[in-house]
Amino acid sequence: MPGLEYDEFGRSAVPIPPSERGLQTVEAEPYFQVSEQSLVLEGAVFDRHNNLLFVDAASGRVFRLSPNKQLEVIVPENTLGASGLGIHKDGRIFIASVGDTHRGSIRAVNPDGSNMQMIVSEDGGFLANDLVFDAIGGFYFTDSRGSSTDCSGGVYYVDPDLKSVVPVLPGLGVGNGIALSLNGGELWVTEHGKNTLHRVRLSGRTGIAPFGSTVAYHFTGPAPDGARVDSEGNVYVAISGQGRVLVFNRNGLPIGQVVLPERENSRNLKSTSLAIRPGSDELLIVANSGTEAGGAMVFRSHGFATALPLYSHQ
Repeated sequence: MPGLEYDEFGRSAVPIPPSERGLQTVEAEPYFQVSEQSLVLEGAVFDRHNNLLFVDAASGRVFRLSPNKQLEVIVPENTLGASGLGIHKDGRIFIASVGDTHRGSIRAVNPDGSNMQMIVSEDGGFLANDLVFDAIGGFYFTDSRGSSTDCSGGVYYVDPDLKSVVPVLPGLGVGNGIALSLNGGELWVTEHGKNTLHRVRLSGRTGIAPFGSTVAYHFTGPAPDGARVDSEGNVYVAISGQGRVLVFNRNGLPIGQVVLPERENSRNLKSTSLAIRPGSDELLIVANSGTEAGGAMVFRSHGFATALPLYSHQ
């Protein structure tokens, strides 16, 4: 009697989908263990001093990891939370937060964590997940409201004077990662609730060019998270729940992937965010193992091209 049997892929809790198994694949190496506990690491970015910054989403802390791997907390535990980071050209750290999933915010602090300024208040009703600056000092941020059946999230733009919030791409089911092309004319946005990657050609700062909004890719399994663009226009998307990063060319076609060690054993699956070190193609990925052993880690590999010029969008 015919019957089903597991193959080498089917036994894994996170098998790579058949359509992606033929992609160029590399395994990242451990770079730094942040904690033996599974801290929810997010928001990886580099500052002007080559430090890697990232957050613990559960506690709201912001960490800074120096090039010689010295770790410090620059924003202590707080009730506002944290999920994404952006570095302004004046050195301030902008912190996006989904809050308690009801009252999110965006605030700015000095490089040492002092002098907090509220940019988008909790009264705005947004669940701010991530942000990216443009060339004139304004920034785009994702709103994580909604679900797979409730498209109440989106992308918004805050002017350089930090006073107005303008909708750019409404109708998303949990907006999440966001990245901006080198020329500032194209946004890449991940929609966590619907497993999609959006490619948006802009008209001005907040308009969309005719026929300029498309879904470039549909992901399989949970779920696209943070996104970054390199100097050649390639787009890197961290997949939270699969322990890997998918890479797309400037047209949104998949061209490679970075997998994390021991993903087949359900470790390091919460791969939420990544950053490309300025002046190099070194890719650093933050992840945690959830309820499995492994804690919270930073992993390293090489990407296809170097990082965007530092502050090219600030």
